[in-house]
Amino acid sequence: MADYDRNNVFARILKGELPAHKIYEDAQTLALLDIMPRSEGHALVIPKHPVRNMLDCPADVLAAVTATTQKLAQAAIKAFAADGVTIQQFNEAAGGQEIFHLHVHVLPRHEGAVLRPPGKMGDQELLKKHAEMWRAALIQEF
Repeated sequence: MADYDRNNVFARILKGELPAHKIYEDAQTLALLDIMPRSEGHALVIPKHPVRNMLDCPADVLAAVTATTQKLAQAAIKAFAADGVTIQQFNEAAGGQEIFHLHVHVLPRHEGAVLRPPGKMGDQELLKKHAEMWRAALIQEF
């Protein structure tokens, strides 16, 4: 397995070098919107700890990521009137990982709605609105 790249996009967001639509933060994790959303409100949970993926992640960091993922999954139902939630996580290139900093996708889902294809940038104004919806639901929920 390759070394951790301290200049990957999530590391740069954590260092404040790149902007992000942040929706939740605690001592160990950050949740933000995916800029190429596959569903309304598509969010990501990342650890603040520098790890490539689940394969090299310390257990306590992984537990924090999982706890934040659960918070977001619960809040997604309220924030987006979602019928369900898809959780995705990829490890190494062969497993579908494209950015080599552990991240978990949290996708609010609606019955019958198909996920958008990957790779299309989201509208910044809509992302801003979705971030506000997330934050409001998380405040109410927790």
